[in-house]
Amino acid sequence: MALDAAQRERIEKGQGFIAALDQSGGSTPKALSLYGVMPEDYEGEEAMFEAMHQMRARIILADDFTSDKIIGAILFERTMDSEIKGKPTAKLLWEERGVVPFLKIDKGLEETAQDVQMLKPMPGLNDLLARAKAKGIFGTKERSVIHEANEAGIEALVAQQFEVARQVCAAGLVPIIEPEVNIASGTKATAEMILAAALTRHVAELGPEELVMLKLTLPERPGLYQALAGHKNVLRVVALSGGYSTDEACRRLAQNKQMTASFSRALTEGLNVKMTDAEFNAALGANINQIFEASVD
Repeated sequence: MALDAAQRERIEKGQGFIAALDQSGGSTPKALSLYGVMPEDYEGEEAMFEAMHQMRARIILADDFTSDKIIGAILFERTMDSEIKGKPTAKLLWEERGVVPFLKIDKGLEETAQDVQMLKPMPGLNDLLARAKAKGIFGTKERSVIHEANEAGIEALVAQQFEVARQVCAAGLVPIIEPEVNIASGTKATAEMILAAALTRHVAELGPEELVMLKLTLPERPGLYQALAGHKNVLRVVALSGGYSTDEACRRLAQNKQMTASFSRALTEGLNVKMTDAEFNAALGANINQIFEASVD
């Protein structure tokens, strides 16, 4: 199953960043509260997810949320299955905004073992991948977390990520492999060195048609992932904000010329449900401009 050529070129060569709009059930209440929608403002999970969808739709339809500065957007499964202005979200993103759609496929994290949190089992993954492909999704994203510099734990985590990645590639999609390193870790720099070595080994084992992307925490040593960014099987290396403020994330990103942004909280920082459309567009536009400038400098 061939990749969409126009979408591949956009991801591989386009200038801009990837917007992360994929908060799941566990992180949605916090994301909504930062947006000014409090738990008492909705009743039940369905109402919560509808409030989140309205927030995401407002972002996607904002004046500055276009291919001029954004090359891709990562969606939650419910967002993929929803519509904006009567059109499936992935279809609207690509056809009207010029933004390549991705899908978060992981089901959350296991409990910490060997100082890492592995991916939970993903039953029905092949069916989800087929449905995503049919809906116009270009790639996927799957996140696990490294808390400390435990070599055995990091190797197990990376091996699991590449096992899932091969399944995604076989479905005709491009996986975004996301082994996040906890920014509060006391061994962050060492963990990143171990991670870079493990990623390098596993990328070298990919077949010629197995193309991946990497989504990585902004490293303590600038340029750490430069060689990976240049590998023939890696379409792009993007950075997660990981809890850093927009200013700090952009400062660190500017030190890593081979990485572009894939920010979530930093993208939505300062947005509020009570803003007028003009205020909302101005605040989001300022965040987009700042992240874009750090991504292309």
